[in-house]
Amino acid sequence: MPDPAPSGSGGIGRASAFLASGTIVSRILGFVKVIVLAAIIGQFGAAADTFAIANQLPNTIYVIVAGGILTAVLVPQIVRASLHADGGTAYINKLLTLALVVLFATTLIATLLAPTITGFIGLNLPQNEKALAVAFAYWCLPQMFFYGLYTLLGEVLNARKSFGPFTWVPVLNNLVAIIGLIVFATLFSPDPFGARSAAEITSAMVAVLGGSATLGVITQAVVLFYFWRRIGLHYRPDFHFRGVGLGAAGKMASWTFGMLLLTTFAGIVETQVVTLAHGEASVAVLATAWLIFMLPHSVITVSVATAYFTRMSEHAALGSWSLVRTDASSAIRGTSLVIVLAAAVIAVCAYPFAAIFVTPFDQVQSIGNVIIAFILGLVPFCVLFVLQRTFYALGDTRTPFFFTLFQVVLLICAVLACAWLPTEWIAVGIAASITVTGTLQAILAAILLRRRMHGIDGRRILRSLVKYLVAVIIPVAAGLTLTTLLGGNVDGGFAVSSRLTAMVSMVLIGVVMSAAYFGLLLVMRSGELTAFLAPLQRRFGR
Repeated sequence: MPDPAPSGSGGIGRASAFLASGTIVSRILGFVKVIVLAAIIGQFGAAADTFAIANQLPNTIYVIVAGGILTAVLVPQIVRASLHADGGTAYINKLLTLALVVLFATTLIATLLAPTITGFIGLNLPQNEKALAVAFAYWCLPQMFFYGLYTLLGEVLNARKSFGPFTWVPVLNNLVAIIGLIVFATLFSPDPFGARSAAEITSAMVAVLGGSATLGVITQAVVLFYFWRRIGLHYRPDFHFRGVGLGAAGKMASWTFGMLLLTTFAGIVETQVVTLAHGEASVAVLATAWLIFMLPHSVITVSVATAYFTRMSEHAALGSWSLVRTDASSAIRGTSLVIVLAAAVIAVCAYPFAAIFVTPFDQVQSIGNVIIAFILGLVPFCVLFVLQRTFYALGDTRTPFFFTLFQVVLLICAVLACAWLPTEWIAVGIAASITVTGTLQAILAAILLRRRMHGIDGRRILRSLVKYLVAVIIPVAAGLTLTTLLGGNVDGGFAVSSRLTAMVSMVLIGVVMSAAYFGLLLVMRSGELTAFLAPLQRRFGR
């Protein structure tokens, strides 16, 4: 990473690389899972949309109750608690006990209210499909508790600088889910075009599909206890919550809770509007395009920012604001170096990427257009992620609430306007709305952080971003030319004719664009690229 603080720079690089490697393996298996799922129930139709709604429910409710709260609060508070005489053990046990009680109660209530919650989110679905979504929801909603357990255990490990398990154990989740899909395909006939009606989907099909998805999440969470023991942590339930500073954590959590309510409400509006496109690009298509959008973000930005987040929290706890500023700048410039290229490659390869999941060219176009609309907002989304983590490291969850409120108000207005678009363009309109409002949110967050810290190294960050964007122009032109030559935008073209040809085309286009991009940055003498390549030069120079 460029210009990290002198101490621990090697540790940041190693931690980021280990996090990224786990995320890459997990994401590859995640794509395999989506490909297998598309081959079994399709990306369009009753089964695809109802399962997508039900399988998103645990995440949706979990995010409201605990998801971002745990990330925003746990690491900074545990880092501060580690200065206590017991190394923070009492604090961790009390915080974990309280969080698990809240998670269990919420999961139980949500499962009992499955018909009401599912009916509200799938407001525009036909009645028989609503009933199917409820059946899936009963199997999927228990995932909430185990998502929370995974986040709790994983963030404690991150705070203790044991970074690997948090990104590697989702590999097990995906493996279990893929095995479940294979069992489904063995027991029942696949329906890759989504022709099976809601009435034809049996309770056994629902149990295998929903049950295997939940079993994967359970496995992902429980395995982390093993890694706790490896670093000397042993969880003992402790219901004596007074006297260890949970009040500060609660104050931070309240603002984050409000922020998550806002984003979840926006997500519900998105789902309700996109279900108007039932039979066209709808819930499942939006979810698949978002998965592709999140690939470079989770591999690169999350891996780097997670490692930096712990260090920023340490520097903030010591009052070293200049080091926090340096960490944030390094994280933004280092991640953007690769994220700009990743966004460009995915945008150029959007149709071949879509062809990995579906075969009919009209469906390829539908998914590809949504991918393009999403991916244009990847760079600001990743910058925003680092900015948010910087606020959290400073113990400030109030400011992120307000710049999220700004984004949510704009987004809801834009998404509601998308209801008047032709049905085949609703999902594209929603994705574009998220991109535009997310970009404005990132700009506002940068302005507010600059005021909070009296500077964020903005000129250097802006210079680097402009340099990356200039360097990617020629690679994009080369990639578009190559995509056209490979027939990536016409029905029956080589790049979209099968999964194999799509993957071959993407690799070829990606290699050409990457070589051109990094070559131009070398000519431009990019300091960030030099820092990025330094570890490789040291390793191969031995």
